[in-house]
Amino acid sequence: MEFRQAEMKDIPQIMEIIQAAQQYLKEEGIDQWQNNYPNPESLKADIINKNSYLIEDKDKIIATAAVIFGDDPTYSYIEGGKWLSSGNYGVIHRAAVAENYKGQGIVSEIFAQTYKLAAAKGITSIRIDTHSENKAMQRVIKKEGFQYCGIIYTEDNSKRFAYEKLI
Repeated sequence: MEFRQAEMKDIPQIMEIIQAAQQYLKEEGIDQWQNNYPNPESLKADIINKNSYLIEDKDKIIATAAVIFGDDPTYSYIEGGKWLSSGNYGVIHRAAVAENYKGQGIVSEIFAQTYKLAAAKGITSIRIDTHSENKAMQRVIKKEGFQYCGIIYTEDNSKRFAYEKLI
C-alpha cells in the first residue's frame, strides 16, 4: 500500500469512495455528507492546496482524506469543553475508505501517515470531528486514542463532536 498526495486524475476514483460513504451514511439515517459535500470541487481545492491524500493498493485507490496543517476556522470556537493544546495542529477531514476495504485497519493507516506528516512539520497535535450519530467513526477515533474535547460547528452550522490527540 502507498500513501500519497492525490492528483487531479484521481478525482473520479476518490468520488466513487465518497459517494459510497454518502450512501452508507444515508442508509444509516445520518445526515452527514448529504448536502452534495464532499464534491469534485472540494476535492479539487484540496488537491490544489496539497491537502488531499489517498491510500493506493495495486493502483487502486482504497481510501481518501484531507490532511490540513494550520488554523481551521471551524475549530476556533468549541462548546462544552476545550482543546488539549493551544499550539499548531493538524486536522483530518473527509476521511473515507472503499467499501471492500472497511474493517482492515485502513483508517488507522491514514492516522499513522498523518502523524508522520505532522512530525516532519514539528506539529504535536491532531484534531478531527464527526457527526454525533456517526458511531462507526467515533469508535475509530477513540480506538486511535483521540480524546473528546467538545462540540464545534461546521461552515453550514452543523454540530460535530470534536476530538484531539497529542502525538
